[in-house]
Amino acid sequence: MFGPHLTLDLSECDLRKLSDLSHVYSMLDELPDLISMHKISPPYAFVYKPKDKPEEWGVSGFVIIAESHISIHTFPDKGHAFIDIFSCKQFDIHKAIAYLTTKFDAGHADKRLSGRGKEYPREVEAAREIVARSRVAISH
Repeated sequence: MFGPHLTLDLSECDLRKLSDLSHVYSMLDELPDLISMHKISPPYAFVYKPKDKPEEWGVSGFVIIAESHISIHTFPDKGHAFIDIFSCKQFDIHKAIAYLTTKFDAGHADKRLSGRGKEYPREVEAAREIVARSRVAISH
């Protein structure tokens, strides 16, 4: 397996926290260190206001980590936040969930954990063979 993928759907969240760009940015900046991940770049967060559905506005952001990525999408008018943490190594899932639910004052959290890359080889030689086969298949 390549690694865990945690998806977290938060509801009944604090409207002010969901709509606060600096709050979402700070969360993306703090969370990697909290779960022993390593930021490759600073977080990127922005306010999104769709013209066709103004009620669907929110704050979105992500941070690229050496282990993969973390993303947050908020919907203040609906009281929701959707978060993904994908990593190539194990991390403290309970610590991440506690941090995120507390930071958004979430009344409810729907958590899903899946293993990504079940066929992904962890052995270098197995990976080399797969890449070689792929290159042959593409060149023909």
